[in-house]
Amino acid sequence: MQHGKYRFIVGFLALPLGLYALFVVWPFIQSIYYSFTDWTGLSPEFKMVGFDNYSRMLDDDIFWKSLQHSLLFALLLPVVTIGLALFFAFMINVGGRKRRNGPVITGVRGSGFYKIVYFFPQVLSIAIVALLFAFAYNPDSGAINSLLRGIGLDDVQPLWLGDPDLALWAVMGVLVWSTVGFFVVLFSAGMASIPAEMYEAALLDGANRFTTFFRVTLPLLWDTVQSGWVYMGILALGAESFAVVQIMTTGPGGPDYSTTVMVLYVYQKAFRDGQAAYATTIGVALLVVTLAFAAVVMRLGRRERLEY
Repeated sequence: MQHGKYRFIVGFLALPLGLYALFVVWPFIQSIYYSFTDWTGLSPEFKMVGFDNYSRMLDDDIFWKSLQHSLLFALLLPVVTIGLALFFAFMINVGGRKRRNGPVITGVRGSGFYKIVYFFPQVLSIAIVALLFAFAYNPDSGAINSLLRGIGLDDVQPLWLGDPDLALWAVMGVLVWSTVGFFVVLFSAGMASIPAEMYEAALLDGANRFTTFFRVTLPLLWDTVQSGWVYMGILALGAESFAVVQIMTTGPGGPDYSTTVMVLYVYQKAFRDGQAAYATTIGVALLVVTLAFAAVVMRLGRRERLEY
């Protein structure tokens, strides 16, 4: 069985690793190289400028604002999204009452329907979701303010995306709404694989639902939660936050840079201002932040693997 094992492994891995190096690793190397130049992105000619772009970045107030917003996204969005998804998934799979002549552990009635409802935002493009919520947040004719007027709260008419103090939170709410359903389905699949005997034994020992969740469900689901945490953080730092901010906000990134995130700032510098080298410098900073986030989550979430 050992004869030719390594040739067999290399034969299967050579092509995918080659493609990964060509389309993922090599662009990263190119970005780091261009960050030491004055390349505009339009001209084939450029020269090396050393660490000038990095010095400029450290003195850029807008960069620090975008970094602050991206870190806020990376810290808060996974907490809220994963927390809601775990709660909904637990209620769907384990939160039902015991039925006569039925199993001790069961989900709420209509749990299959709820999974479809929660997952529905995933079938919509993030661009469509952003457009829908941009209309809903309209202060004059939007659904949210119209609802507030309909229930007699005429004095409560926020500007939402036009208020620097509310705009970032409004955008974050859209990201939570659009992603929580995916994790509900993901965690539901993990909970469905946990043997019912474990829950029954916990209930016989006098455990309530709160104790059952933290002593049985969460430890056995921890690897999935940790992977989801990293995935959600990468979404919050990358494409999802860019699409929502780009489509929904004024500027985009406004008002007064109150919703500018790092990935949007990279796009603006590269394609709006023709400063590709400076954009790649910010991209390198974004790469460092993303890798640091994943490393911290994996390190803090490390625990003994539980099997069943």
